[in-house]
Amino acid sequence: MKYFFSQLVLFIILTLPVAAQDYDWARHDSLVKAGIDQIYGIQFEKAENTFDAVIKEYPTHPSGKFFKAMITWWRILLKLEDESLDDEFMEQLEEVIEICDRILEKNKNNKDALFFKGGAIGFRGRLLGIREKWLKAALDGKEGLELLYRFYKADPQNPDVQFGFGIYHYYAEVIPEKFPAVKPLMIFFPNGDREKGLSELEYVALKGRYARIESRYFLMTLNFQFEENMDETRKWASILLADYPNNPNFQKYYGLTFVKENRYDKASEIFRDIYSKCVTGMPGYNSYYKREASYYVGLNYKNTNNVDSAIYYFTVSEKLSRKLDKDKESGFLINTVLYLGMLYDLKGDRQQAIKYYRETLTMRERSNSHKLAEQYLKKPYGK
Repeated sequence: MKYFFSQLVLFIILTLPVAAQDYDWARHDSLVKAGIDQIYGIQFEKAENTFDAVIKEYPTHPSGKFFKAMITWWRILLKLEDESLDDEFMEQLEEVIEICDRILEKNKNNKDALFFKGGAIGFRGRLLGIREKWLKAALDGKEGLELLYRFYKADPQNPDVQFGFGIYHYYAEVIPEKFPAVKPLMIFFPNGDREKGLSELEYVALKGRYARIESRYFLMTLNFQFEENMDETRKWASILLADYPNNPNFQKYYGLTFVKENRYDKASEIFRDIYSKCVTGMPGYNSYYKREASYYVGLNYKNTNNVDSAIYYFTVSEKLSRKLDKDKESGFLINTVLYLGMLYDLKGDRQQAIKYYRETLTMRERSNSHKLAEQYLKKPYGK
């Protein structure tokens, strides 16, 4: 259910038509394009400077404030379990909405204001959905959809408008099928169309101006999460990585396609690179990515019976999980603790193995973790 509201409401329209004639819109367009590249390239300080310049040079336009909020969004996205930036992000979006509302009071069909208000509401709804605040997310979805239609009426030839429609059409059909509890809420929304949504997103991914990269990102994630099409996921991840090779989110999805196919040797190559970038402190490659990367590198070593190397990387993942996990144990920690018990059994260190098996039983059940721990407590793993 989380994905329904978090994705349905995000139909951001990132186009910048000419408004006031006293501005140099060619420079504005150039600055915005550069800033967007800096955001996806995880060059946040440069992006801050770029959009500070936009705000200074174009003070009455909502774009600078909007994209400053997008920098915060990507900081959240890279550490999604950390809610410390949520309030700041919401305040930034509210400022964008207020700017747009002032413009719309004077001209209810101002395209710039419609674009950026829709985008701000879309991102607000997406975060509300991720945080499982369903009613507020639904209300944002309804308001955002209305803005999308107003935008389309004002500028039907704009290619980026198809981005919003694509997200809506896809998720409005797919999510109720995946999560039946959502179906009653769909009486407030038009019908979806999965194939049409995919087609619209692909069109923007190839032809769009400012929504091109975001469309590619959605095609990557929805093919992974819902279509379970690893070839398509890899295709879009590869395209994104060609332009932004040091975006850990794009790189992670690329690696996970091989995990899904049980090709751990290939997955390990990608996650080893992520791990190295984490160790060297590259921007965006934080403890969450290091935890995940060390886990998959360790898993490949376990599968190939490299016991000492597997223990090394699993121990890194274990220690990070103990720091990062807050409300409950993550799947990474549960699996890692169980696997460490198995590996210490293979090393002949039975007491250490028993310690890990017993700890597994104190954690929440994941798959058959308790059954395996009880089995290996009775008889050592590998015997």
